[in-house]
Amino acid sequence: MPLSWKTGGLLLGAVFFAAVLLVKPIGVSTQFVILDGILWDAISPDVVVESPEAKSGHSSPNAYLNKSGGKYAQNVANPWNYSFVFVIAMVLGAAVSSFLRGGVPVSERAMPAIWRANFGDSVVKRYLTVFAAGFLVLYGARLAGGCTSGHMMSGMMQTAMSGYMFAAGAFLAGIPTALYLFRKEA
Repeated sequence: MPLSWKTGGLLLGAVFFAAVLLVKPIGVSTQFVILDGILWDAISPDVVVESPEAKSGHSSPNAYLNKSGGKYAQNVANPWNYSFVFVIAMVLGAAVSSFLRGGVPVSERAMPAIWRANFGDSVVKRYLTVFAAGFLVLYGARLAGGCTSGHMMSGMMQTAMSGYMFAAGAFLAGIPTALYLFRKEA
């Protein structure tokens, strides 16, 4: 039986609180940059090099990976850290949760009714749109210096002004966009 949104919200809040209290604030969009760096470094090994001059011990000719004394370059060189493992665990946890609930019915997975009512039955159109939207959100998250989990969830929990600003911006942009795109009800 699925949890109510209230119970799920309380559990999510408890997990974020425990993470902030016990380990560090949660943020995941940076780990996509780290994954990109790992793949890039596999193709071109000079992307991240050991550097005794760098604060982290690693540097990169790429300015973004070299930020904060090579902190991201260090994470590319040694990715098995809390944040990277956390992102992998999120994906695996979602898969386990779906499996334990009996999976997602194919009709819901491929084409939600509200999508069909507004945009038609094309599965290709659905997947291309979802991919493009995900790309834009991730790109915007990196421009903003963090994602929803980092800015809004962890940031607001720490009473960071950037967290409140990010949340306001996300809702001010998201609500009108959703109302416009999904005018027809399912």
